[in-house]
Amino acid sequence: MLNTLWLGFFVTSAIAALVQWLAGGNAQVFAAMVEALFAMAKLSVEVMLLLFGTLTLWLGFLRIAERAGLVETLARWLAPLFAQLMPGVPRGHPALGLMTLNFAANALGLDNAATPIGLKAMHSLQSLNPEPKTATNAQILFLVLNASSLTLLPVSIFMYRLQQGASDPTLVFVPILLATSASTLVGLLTVAFVQRLPLWRPVVLAYLLPLALGIAALVAFLSTLSAAALASLSSLTGNLTLFGLVLLFVLLGAWRRVPVYEAFVEGARDGFEVAKGLLPYLVAMLCAIGVLRASGALGYALDGIRWLVEGAGWDTRFVDALPTALVKPFSGSAARAMLIETMQAKGVDSFPALVAATVQGSTETTFYVLAVYFGAVGIQRVRHAVPCALLAELAGVLAAIGVCYWFFG
Repeated sequence: MLNTLWLGFFVTSAIAALVQWLAGGNAQVFAAMVEALFAMAKLSVEVMLLLFGTLTLWLGFLRIAERAGLVETLARWLAPLFAQLMPGVPRGHPALGLMTLNFAANALGLDNAATPIGLKAMHSLQSLNPEPKTATNAQILFLVLNASSLTLLPVSIFMYRLQQGASDPTLVFVPILLATSASTLVGLLTVAFVQRLPLWRPVVLAYLLPLALGIAALVAFLSTLSAAALASLSSLTGNLTLFGLVLLFVLLGAWRRVPVYEAFVEGARDGFEVAKGLLPYLVAMLCAIGVLRASGALGYALDGIRWLVEGAGWDTRFVDALPTALVKPFSGSAARAMLIETMQAKGVDSFPALVAATVQGSTETTFYVLAVYFGAVGIQRVRHAVPCALLAELAGVLAAIGVCYWFFG
């Protein structure tokens, strides 16, 4: 799938460049495409320098939390909920702890760190699968919740905004929180409907109702604030949450007599190993997208969508953020590259860049997650996983656009 997508970028770029040259007389388009190749390769290295630091930092703190028993504690707290939502998984099964750790990594915005943990969880769930080539209900729910990707602390988005020169990298904290909550809620409700999960049982409501009421109260409170106050609150909340988690992990580790420095270094070393493998993918996608924009192909597509939006009488500012949304179901690296390219082309704090950042933080890559997670355990019959995950992704994109208009006007 990624091979087809990547090849399609270059083929489409070539066709668009030929149209510009033969029909428009623009012979400089080929020079612009070559220049874009080298410029995006340079940008990839610049992004990776900060990515190295971010991943090593947060995987270091996450290892302290793991050594302090926080993950095991969360698994015990969530066991009654998992018993209702995943009745096929026995209490105390290793998959529960692995899924909890995976959700924690996703919640912290460490999507690259979450993947290896998620693969371990999927392998653990596969050990309970009576039909190894067909996805179980538990595996489908786990995959859809990964695709919806509830992100409470989008560290990677903050990092990209910081790298591109944002004065306040955490400006999109609350918009992402609201958009990712919408995608996760739709994903859960869709799977629950298909699998007839008992969401109305007291045990399930005891977990989900306080969360839903908290989000509703947050939305009600935010609706009373001006756009400037919303942006200020998002910034303050993001920074307080970020530092509060760091302090929680370190103090909890110290209280549990964990050698916090050694644990941090151990986790940071894993983060370095994860980060260094990302550069080839980042170069590949950023260069392909740079050529796509330089050829004029991306502009043609966006002009067509903008024409349709204008015909409907809607505001068109969100259209420039759509490349991130359109490739997000297929490739996280492509969406990440689209986000960075939008920041570069439109300005890091422009409305399209803010929408693109919120979209990037609101959902995961449906087809990539499906291919990697199910492919790793040999599942061929995915049943209702794809439509449920795509509905969750669509909900996240629509919520991201709506929330950004609410916050940033």
